[in-house]
Amino acid sequence: MVDPWTIFWVVTTFGLYIFIAIRARAGSTEDFYVAGHDVHPVINGMATGADWMSAASFLSMAGLIAFLGYGGSVYLMGWTGGYVLLALLLAPYLREFGKFTVPDFVGDRYYSKLARVIAVVCALFVSFTYIAGQMKGVGVAFSGFLGVSFNTGILIGMAIVFFYAVLGGMKGITYTQVAQYVVLIFAYTVPAIFISLTITGNPIPQLGFIGNAAGTDVGMLEKLNKVVTDLGFLEYTSTDKSKLDVLCITAALMFGTAGLPHVIIRFFTVGSARAARKSAGWALLFIALLYTVAPAVGAFARMNFVDTVNEATYIADAENYEERAAEILLDGGKPVPEWYKSWEKTGLLAYEDLNGDGIMQYRGPNAPDGLANEVTPSRDIFVLANPQIANLPNWVIGLVVAGGLAAALSTAAGLLMVISSAVSHDLLKRTFRPDMSEKSEMLAARIAAAFAVFLAGLLGIFATQLPFVAQVVAFAFGLAAASLFPIIFLGIFWKRMNKEGAIAAMLTGLITTFSYIYYFKFGGGAADSWLFGVSPEGIGFVFMWLAIGVGIAVSLVTPPPPKAIQDLVQDIRIPGNRGAL
Repeated sequence: MVDPWTIFWVVTTFGLYIFIAIRARAGSTEDFYVAGHDVHPVINGMATGADWMSAASFLSMAGLIAFLGYGGSVYLMGWTGGYVLLALLLAPYLREFGKFTVPDFVGDRYYSKLARVIAVVCALFVSFTYIAGQMKGVGVAFSGFLGVSFNTGILIGMAIVFFYAVLGGMKGITYTQVAQYVVLIFAYTVPAIFISLTITGNPIPQLGFIGNAAGTDVGMLEKLNKVVTDLGFLEYTSTDKSKLDVLCITAALMFGTAGLPHVIIRFFTVGSARAARKSAGWALLFIALLYTVAPAVGAFARMNFVDTVNEATYIADAENYEERAAEILLDGGKPVPEWYKSWEKTGLLAYEDLNGDGIMQYRGPNAPDGLANEVTPSRDIFVLANPQIANLPNWVIGLVVAGGLAAALSTAAGLLMVISSAVSHDLLKRTFRPDMSEKSEMLAARIAAAFAVFLAGLLGIFATQLPFVAQVVAFAFGLAAASLFPIIFLGIFWKRMNKEGAIAAMLTGLITTFSYIYYFKFGGGAADSWLFGVSPEGIGFVFMWLAIGVGIAVSLVTPPPPKAIQDLVQDIRIPGNRGAL
């Protein structure tokens, strides 16, 4: 039975999003694409935080850290460092160009319709790869708590995003994302405070994470290290990744961030380069509120999961759970927790009784007792399941569900705007139908957004066959790092970069990175054949340098850009020296 608190939080927050979308309905193409260029920096910073903190950040990152320990910190470091890189290196200059989209910038900076079209293709590849992870997150949240199937959950999420993205455009999305940020950050930190108090006695999760476990003189991480190594896992504070792979994954996430169209477009919604800098600073503060809590959430989740699942007696009959659990307790045993039974129905937790003893063994490959691991959890469920594992009140559990949905839907909406504007503005208005009216462009934008919602739903359903959410998203970052970052960076800081170089760089980065990811994740390629030992999550960083090299080489052997373009690039690097194109 669905908990009333969950229904309350989900219905209340969804109703709020729809109300905001109606009130902030876009009335012009400028409203639809960039919210009229007049969003306040604090508001934009909060909306950027919601746009940035996707299902990967809210749902999957803490789960990755929980199960990979130090190895999962590459996502934390890469995404955080990447946002700083974007905010300081690119955002103010891109705002000075005064454009609507990243392909818009590429088309004008490189004076080429072909470059614009290729940039659209790159943006669509990145956005659809990214949105698959978001829709999977929506399906996970709905299927775990609302008693509906994974696919039905995705359809509900599609309907909500369709309403406020198609109706409100960027203007509606901006103010909806402000509400979503408030929901998601509250939903993320409140359970963390409860659990930190329970495990460490400290109400501040960041301090509890590095403090002692409650009632002991043993550090939280030291205790967790012992728990997992006793079960045959690597130490929580170690990793099995090579140093080169850790570097490449972190860097791919960093430079990929600086090439993400849905994040860059947020800086086009403010009034000036100065406002872009201010909104970047506010966004970094809002993002830090979640990212500094994530390591604590991951560690607490791992500790509670091991404590409640390992050596528990499995109860097959869910209908008579309470009766069987009571019998097991009377016999001195530990019944499988009720939260496990509820999540087992979703298919995101699995138990296989390999030795036939009915006792759940959670073991690593180096287990000293020689027993194999019988429990297979999805890493995407742990933020959502954490309050249940810790026996927190139902209102907290329902709030976390609403927060997870807010995180997934806010980023999905931003990505849908990229897809919509790429089709209606960059392909139609700026390339194939330059004479179309503003009214026709608005209609095309809304139709493109609606079609993108439909495709996003299909990708979300397909995502059940993909890796965990954060890894799917990491592929998008790799594609962005290799295809879009080189031509944005060189387009701002090197006047000699021309259209031929940009086209060659984008194609090189996109084709090599996509082929590598597809071959090793879906084409049967073996890990021992990785180039330089770099995983598909990190290969975007390697091919980024290849794309930069190709772009520079091609530019040097072809004619330079027109003098007007070179002068523009020079002017743009002096904020305030030039308004907009």
